[in-house]
Formats: sequence, C-alpha cells, structure tokens
Amino acid sequence: MTAILEHTNLTVSDPKATAAWLTQVFGWTIRWEGPAISGGYTVHIGSGDSYLALYRPVDAPTPFDQTSSYAAVGGLNHVGLVVDDLDATEARVRKAGFEPVNHADYEPGHRFYFRDTDGIEFEVVSYP
Repeated sequence: MTAILEHTNLTVSDPKATAAWLTQVFGWTIRWEGPAISGGYTVHIGSGDSYLALYRPVDAPTPFDQTSSYAAVGGLNHVGLVVDDLDATEARVRKAGFEPVNHADYEPGHRFYFRDTDGIEFEVVSYP
C-alpha cells in the first residue's frame, strides 16, 4: 500500500487571510475552520483529497527564519504544488501581491517560487 499525503499543518499569522489568497490563487475551498489546540484557531483549505491546515496560536506566533530552513533539522523549505496552467497561476500569484522568482524549466516540468506574507515559500510546478 502506498501512503498519500493528506495534509500539512502550518503556523501562520492570520489563517483567514491566508485562506483567502489560497482560494484566489489555487481555487481551493475551506473544508473546515474553528477552535484548535491550546486555544488557537485553524482553517483547513484545499481539495477533496488534501489540504493545508493553517494554525494560529492564541498569542501572536514568532516569525520563523526561513533563510536558514535548509540548515535546520525540521525546517520547512517550501510547499510544492502542481497546477495545470503555470502562466495563469503566476498571474494570480502576482494579483495576490506576491513576487514569483526562480523560474526554471527542468525535466520533466516548469516551475517558479514565491513567498507569502508570513515568509512561507511555495513552489508552483506544471508538467506537460
């Protein structure tokens, strides 16, 4: 049996705001939202098969130093997403106020990266 990734849980500064731009850029829907562990708040957003759990603790979360994530055990380096239309997705990323960087063509696909307002890096990939 092969395992399937169901979700990833990320701490963000504002789950509702993050969910709003994820809806606009990737067409995802909110699957659930409400009170979470230790008095925090969570929004689950994604597709029918997988989602991101966007968590905010009661107190303002401490920013994570993403610049050193590749050197830290347990660091979140980026969230990779596959899309059908890379150009259309890039346009929506720009419209949401984010700057796509590191465009590359590689075997077998094409990609770019961007960071959101919390500094979380997203890799967007399209395969022909």
